[in-house]
Amino acid sequence: MNFPAERYGSRVQLSESFGETTADVAAGDWLEVLAAARDAGYAFLDWLTGVDDPPDGFRVVAHLYDPVERARLLLRTRVPRADPRLPSAVGVFRGANWHERETFEMFGVVFEGHPNLVPLLLPEGFEGFPLRKDFVLASRVAKAWPGAKEPGESDHGSPSRRKTLPPGVPADWGREAPDAP
Repeated sequence: MNFPAERYGSRVQLSESFGETTADVAAGDWLEVLAAARDAGYAFLDWLTGVDDPPDGFRVVAHLYDPVERARLLLRTRVPRADPRLPSAVGVFRGANWHERETFEMFGVVFEGHPNLVPLLLPEGFEGFPLRKDFVLASRVAKAWPGAKEPGESDHGSPSRRKTLPPGVPADWGREAPDAP
């Protein structure tokens, strides 16, 4: 790994998992550590996204790649739920533009200094942040989740999923054919 973690001392917490390096940093060090990683050879921003981590807030995660060393670095920070703000990484990695827009739209994380922080995917007028864990899916209100059970409800007496066929599927579909004479 060529990331200069020693330069940051306790401001960067490094860990290894399945041969991949993860660096956890404070939100105030986000841009500085991103720039240091880029300058150390992690020239490719693969993706950037948010993760809802209740009750405290959100993690913002960036996956960086060093094409020369073929090394990966997962850079993470945390922003509070009450005011999820982080400086925009577009000045460090131009490719962060759409990733930050999507994270803003889906989680509500505001990337300060972003050149065009406007919705990217959802229809105009959409309210809420659909990837937050507290977001209520309208489809689940209208129709219950097929596997949902009420407290105390058991599987006794109900048909198994294997026996239930989708609409339009013949009743004998999937059954073994009888042996030919």
